[in-house]
Amino acid sequence: MKNRFKVTATVIMFVLAGIAGAAPKEKSPAGPGTEEFGLTPKELVQAIKRVETLISKCMREQGFEYIAVDYETVRRGMAADKNMPGLSEEEFINKYGFGIATVYTGRPPQLSTGYCPAKVSLGKQNIQIFKKLSPADQVAYNRALFGENTDVTFAVGLEIEDFSRTGGCTRKAIEQVFKPEQLKATYYNPKDALINKDPRTKAALRKYVAKMREAGFDYKHPDEIEPDIRKRLAAITNDGTIPVEKLPYEKRIALEKLKTYEWNVAKSNFELEKKIFDPVEAEIEREMYSRKIQ
Repeated sequence: MKNRFKVTATVIMFVLAGIAGAAPKEKSPAGPGTEEFGLTPKELVQAIKRVETLISKCMREQGFEYIAVDYETVRRGMAADKNMPGLSEEEFINKYGFGIATVYTGRPPQLSTGYCPAKVSLGKQNIQIFKKLSPADQVAYNRALFGENTDVTFAVGLEIEDFSRTGGCTRKAIEQVFKPEQLKATYYNPKDALINKDPRTKAALRKYVAKMREAGFDYKHPDEIEPDIRKRLAAITNDGTIPVEKLPYEKRIALEKLKTYEWNVAKSNFELEKKIFDPVEAEIEREMYSRKIQ
């Protein structure tokens, strides 16, 4: 449940701070790191710096300018996922679902004017560089930077802990920094894997699957939902290459149906996660981190 466990990150921080007193940074847990992909905060900073430097180098080799963005910018892009100013997470879900098909425009992230975590993570300088290119060069630039999926920047993949849809120079850079197993869609970071194995999590998952089925959704795990929405959207939009205003009539109808589906499944998922998983995860995490810190 790579996405699920992010919800309780604040619980982990609270527990760590409460146990370690005023200097939690000096007593980091010996077990799995609390950041994405099981990294420690220091390792995450280093990984971001290395990947961004390698992306810049790769783009330069292909004749394009890309300025490596700093840790804070990548973090802002990560934090922008399912997050808009003035909206709580629940309000965002009720308005935009997961923020996938519901906000689809087909425009490059650099030219987006609405909700777009990918744009946030690219930084202002790279957006200005992109805007100065001709339309043909903009297509070539994003092909070099992202490959086929222009909605998946490094920060987006890092946030959802799924690099499987990254491409171009972004993918090449990630491959040089992260382990091969971390590049697979099925990868779970060590902390989440431990929580997944707990009998309490397995019992909660069985209850969740039954309730979702009652609501009309056939998923065996919460982490299956967003990839499924992205896959359906890609099929409608030819991997996001067709602007919404240029979609044929039947595909516009299909997109509207997918939006409705996304809203409904996101709301059901959110309610069940909050009711079934959150208490279980909080309990397991408290036990994990109280054991790790001496």
